[in-house]
Amino acid sequence: MTSAGAGEQQTLGKILFYKQLEPLSKEKHSSLGVSQVQNPFSFLAETHLVPLTVDEFGLAAICYPIIFDTQSKTPLAVMGLRPGMNVFLGPDGSLDPEVYLPAFARRYPFLPVIAGSQQAQQQQQPDGERVVVCIDRGAKMISAAPELAFFDGEQPSRYTQDAIQFCREFDLLARRTQEFVKLMEQHQLFELTPLAIPRANPDGSPGEPQKLGEYLRISEQKLNALPKETFLELRDRGVTAVMHAHLLSLGLWPKILARAARIQAATPLAS
Repeated sequence: MTSAGAGEQQTLGKILFYKQLEPLSKEKHSSLGVSQVQNPFSFLAETHLVPLTVDEFGLAAICYPIIFDTQSKTPLAVMGLRPGMNVFLGPDGSLDPEVYLPAFARRYPFLPVIAGSQQAQQQQQPDGERVVVCIDRGAKMISAAPELAFFDGEQPSRYTQDAIQFCREFDLLARRTQEFVKLMEQHQLFELTPLAIPRANPDGSPGEPQKLGEYLRISEQKLNALPKETFLELRDRGVTAVMHAHLLSLGLWPKILARAARIQAATPLAS
């Protein structure tokens, strides 16, 4: 399937959701902040794949399939079958209240990126990297008459400090996710899987399935073939629970297909 553009958040280039990234600065954004808006997660409407961290698999696995990108190996929450259709959003952009929302989306409109030469709000990472805290200036919740300001005098407000802390925690989870992916690659547990939806012939008989793309999944056959010592090592590291959550989630493909079919049936045909 098409990559969600998950990659590492290293630059100010195009990143999923974010339309107008700017380094957060006192000089430029002292009067700005966020205010409550209706359907704050409507920005998910154009997104059908959202990056996940492995620590989220347990909660995510009961809502939608979890797959891995064919190139970056990033874990992805499947929230639709194609770009422009998120089956967990209503026509007005409202999010299904029962669906788990990935942390990747919850940190919006903030985003940390590796620091360049920008004069901006910077944080020191444990590995010595300087990180610039950015915002999506185009986010609809950003306001010049905010309920929660970005700055309190010369310093970041409590709201901004909490958002920065959430970004730090997300970065730690992202690193854990990279370690998990490396383990899966090390033991060659990924397998390429086609995604196809069933189709019927005009007479009602089963037709040739329509192929939508491919994705990576963990192979149960390869997992079961691991030496006992290797499996126990993975279990002791807490990895097997993550793998089983992923495999369990793949049983939710019919849920996504059914939701997509209902949306398609309710969509008026173009004249």
